[in-house]
Amino acid sequence: MPPYRFAVAPSGLKESLSASAAADAIAEGLLRAAPGSHIDLLPLVDGGEGTAEALAATAGGRLVHRTATGPVGSPVPTHFALLKGTAVVEMAAVAGLSLVPPGQRDPGATTTYGVGELITAALDTGVRRILVGCGDSGTSDGGAGALQALGVRLLDADGRDLPRGGAALRRLHRIDARGLDPRLAEAEVLVACNPFNVLCGPRGVARVFGPQKGAGPALVEELSTALDHWAGVLARDLAPTGIDLRTGAGTGASGGLGAGLAAVGARLLPRFDVLLDHVDLDARLARADLVVTAEGALDRQSSRGKIPGEVARRAKALGIPVLALAGTLGEGAHEVRLIGVDAWSGILPAPVGLPEALARGGEFLADAAERALRMVLLGSRMARPAVRP
Repeated sequence: MPPYRFAVAPSGLKESLSASAAADAIAEGLLRAAPGSHIDLLPLVDGGEGTAEALAATAGGRLVHRTATGPVGSPVPTHFALLKGTAVVEMAAVAGLSLVPPGQRDPGATTTYGVGELITAALDTGVRRILVGCGDSGTSDGGAGALQALGVRLLDADGRDLPRGGAALRRLHRIDARGLDPRLAEAEVLVACNPFNVLCGPRGVARVFGPQKGAGPALVEELSTALDHWAGVLARDLAPTGIDLRTGAGTGASGGLGAGLAAVGARLLPRFDVLLDHVDLDARLARADLVVTAEGALDRQSSRGKIPGEVARRAKALGIPVLALAGTLGEGAHEVRLIGVDAWSGILPAPVGLPEALARGGEFLADAAERALRMVLLGSRMARPAVRP
């Protein structure tokens, strides 16, 4: 059997495997079926959990560990990544939903203050290019906490500082930016976000994501009103002229963090356009005989901004076949073939309960990769003309 070249480019499987762990599991299975093959590990992220770690691993960077203010106000251990001339601040590492205990899930009170602290820590290293990854947030404060940590004062009608959290923004009277960290003016801040997430309106983040973060109907409406007011005061007192903070692309990223950072000069960019630049993805896919990607659930959404869909789109343009593995196959999973996935498969060998599936995700994924590749290799053998006596 000749050695093969595989590009392994999965996302994480939420609550089971990080992108890096998923890539390692797939590689293990592939090597069982094709020993001696070359594996190019490309764990990919969309800006949410695991972004800093994955980019540090794939782009030759390192993690810098810090303690910062978590989403409920208590200190949490966290980190950012340092690449070549760029710091990667993953908002989920300091303000993610996984850091909010189930009994404290109140998006009217949670804060992005720690994000601002990490940006400050990144600036302290001397870098002047900061990439902020958005996703998996536990906050809906419009980025107010991050701005407070960066030196901005948010004042009520009596001139008193507002407490942290999105609900308090309904009482915002004016913004005092005289204390804003001056280094931001000399830095390039890029926000990797989903451009379909907007701050306000019928599809604003309070209404779309508030319930996922613990908001009931009344709090959803309260937050929606508060964030609309926040956008107006931001535009009046702080943001550069001409920026649409209410419905501009990406303004709703991570509970409105996109809008808050845009108001101090950050650029909001489609996440894959920014994140994949650091891993030279197209060139590495082009060297492969087969691309293997994976995610927790393969369904209709996979072709609409998810990592397997982006990987398949790029591989298809290069003429490289793609195999997709998934924890579950949902409605519309077959639609991934339209964007370049040539074959797809669920990873579970038999019906199991969710806790077991999550706990044994690495084992199931490795076994599924081995099974799938053995089928591919069998098909290749059958496609060759047989030599008969």
